[in-house]
Amino acid sequence: MRLSALLLLASVTAGPALAELHRFSALTLAPSGREMADVENGTGTHSVIVVRSARDGRIVRQIDPCATCSYSGLTYSPGGDRIAFVARDRTKGTATLMVATGGTATTVATVSGLASTPRFSPDGKRIAALVTLGATKETGAAQAGARQVGEIGEQNDEQRLAVFPIDGTAAATVTPVSPAGRFIYEYDWTPDGSAFVVTSALGNGDANWWIATLDRVDAATGAVTSIAKPGTQINMPRVSPDGRTVAFIGGLMSDFGSIGGDVWTVPVEGGTPTNITQGQPVTFTSLAWTRGGLRAATIQNDKMGAMAIVPGQSPRPLFARPVSLAAGDGRIAWDDKGATLATIVQDFTHAPAIFSGRATAPRQVTKDNNAAPAAVNARSVTWRNEGYTVQGWLLSPLGADPVKKAPMIVNVHGGPAAASSPRFFEKGLASALPDAGYYVFLPNPRGSYGQGEAFTAANKRDFGKGDLRDILAGVDAVEKVAPIDDTRLGLTGCSYGGFMAMWANTQTNRFKAIVAGAGLSNWVSYYGTNGINEWMLPFFGKSVYDDYKVYEDASAVYHVGTARTPTFIYVGERDIEVPPTQSVEWWQALKSRNVPVSLVIYPDAGHCVPTAAADVSKRQLAWFGKYLAPATANR
Repeated sequence: MRLSALLLLASVTAGPALAELHRFSALTLAPSGREMADVENGTGTHSVIVVRSARDGRIVRQIDPCATCSYSGLTYSPGGDRIAFVARDRTKGTATLMVATGGTATTVATVSGLASTPRFSPDGKRIAALVTLGATKETGAAQAGARQVGEIGEQNDEQRLAVFPIDGTAAATVTPVSPAGRFIYEYDWTPDGSAFVVTSALGNGDANWWIATLDRVDAATGAVTSIAKPGTQINMPRVSPDGRTVAFIGGLMSDFGSIGGDVWTVPVEGGTPTNITQGQPVTFTSLAWTRGGLRAATIQNDKMGAMAIVPGQSPRPLFARPVSLAAGDGRIAWDDKGATLATIVQDFTHAPAIFSGRATAPRQVTKDNNAAPAAVNARSVTWRNEGYTVQGWLLSPLGADPVKKAPMIVNVHGGPAAASSPRFFEKGLASALPDAGYYVFLPNPRGSYGQGEAFTAANKRDFGKGDLRDILAGVDAVEKVAPIDDTRLGLTGCSYGGFMAMWANTQTNRFKAIVAGAGLSNWVSYYGTNGINEWMLPFFGKSVYDDYKVYEDASAVYHVGTARTPTFIYVGERDIEVPPTQSVEWWQALKSRNVPVSLVIYPDAGHCVPTAAADVSKRQLAWFGKYLAPATANR
């Protein structure tokens, strides 16, 4: 439940102008810190693996063994002389694990299904990967679900660990080493190469990540031994170089992949985890255990950055900037000493570029997008509400009149455990609202990342209450610094943001038009019909069957009598995170009260319908245009 509608649109390519932007993904750094590799634009829609000097960004070579494949999962061998990756051919339904030496790539194994996250063994003689044999859908609950027919719950895709020798001979068959029935989410080799530390859960992988445990899997036999059953959601298991300790990020997280929390450690042999960053006003978002110690990526207020962590000491800041960071395995790629890093950097007005160098002062080393024009102006806004310091982003149209009143759209991020952070807005779909004359406000209310675990947990059993008050106080703060017409406010969001868009309609008449994507209108019926209901327990405390009232109290359908605001609703037909029935319920409820409402269900689409972003944008503009009477477009 993590994507907001506007940030989703910002990630979609549409039209010739957007295709000109140079794109970087799957960035990884060699252990020496002297070389890095990533996936970049090739010819047409095809991308290639590009190896660059980490010192100056100069292209050293390119790797492209499959003209019909996409590439992911780049990782260097311990010696830095080889790069492993996955080449996926969607037309054939295969994922091929490959290893490149120089510019020549050889096949290690081909999977009929999905493969991801290749990692060399510490001695460099084997390679592991996560494999899903005969996959019926893309991995992850946000992806379009497999159709629910036949006997439900009897068959699930299983992501398992497989290990392959690197001897130049491709594996004839793929035999996972981890046992059937256990979904492996993440893993790390132990330094002696005898085992893996994993996050895993039994049963349905989409549904059960929220109750994942920390386990050891023997690399030879697949035997599973429990290390810990933390009381939080967990991500990023990392084994210390001496093999004695596991670190991980633990916290209140509402989506796998939307990582945020504190840093915890536990002995490899098992025990009770210790929070080594407790009370820090920071959200830790990715983790690496280098020979130089623990390194973490962070969000703090309006900045992302990095910190060095030593148990028993306060985290040491390395750098922080008002940007977004990304890499292939977490937000930052590190060398083996933790002294040098590489990351993909962007903000609202600067297109993505690779930065690398000393951990305290990474610098831009690619210039491909320097000429990309900004499509918005942006500023960070901070306000106080009910004892909390809250932050958000205000985007304004280029050339906006500094005095003339203009309409504004409030866009609430998904999650709720997530944050709106800077993303470059290309001219086109991403900038459609500012181009039409709207200011856009992206608040990070209580429940968001960026100010530590207490802030993230502040909306437990309080969905739509304190966080909505924070948002409304944020609108007041924005109106003090920008010429916003309070009579022309719109509200949008997808997933949890869609819930907020539905719920706010019953709590305030301040918004004059609403667009709700994949929203939740009835937490009671949602509990029994969604594919991931384990995520709700950390937030509500009990299941709906044990505490009916707390779910009912946060459900818009039980308060529809106070709803007045015209609403456009959209959802994907095969959304398993928030089934389309939630949108149908709200559509029916609003119709019963004669509130203007429109509902579009997109065929075969998953969560927040990224495949139909252009149509969503067109309908959203039309809806806001009808009810907010926007000013003449700024061009």
